Amino acid sequence: MTFPLKKSYKELIAEADSVVKHVTLDEAQALLSQARSQFVDLRDIRELYRTGVIPGAFSCPRGMLEFWIDKESPYHKEVFDEEKLFVFYCDNGWRSALAAKAALEMGLPEVRHLEGGLDAWMESGGALCPVKW
Repeated sequence: MTFPLKKSYKELIAEADSVVKHVTLDEAQALLSQARSQFVDLRDIRELYRTGVIPGAFSCPRGMLEFWIDKESPYHKEVFDEEKLFVFYCDNGWRSALAAKAALEMGLPEVRHLEGGLDAWMESGGALCPVKW
């Protein structure tokens, strides 16, 4: 038995993109050196080890985001209490669009997502560093 989708992934991403502000590659480069910005890498551990991360990025697997933002959650991470501009990214910008929309809905005041994701970042020659735990 199959169930018809009410919304496709493309519709969900388009909806998120209409709500969430983007950060261009040039803007992202400028934000890297600003203490008030925090890049958040939403990819899973295998992706992190494969390519590395944007310098200074905080790793937050997409599946944990809502739990790590919510102060009532036993999994809450204090990084999300800071008054910063959060720049979310994933490989191509799909997960980061959805995640940024969810973060805004949860009350995180300043959230953006990297236009084109890490793929575009790497194509433009953006810096990467190895994963450190």
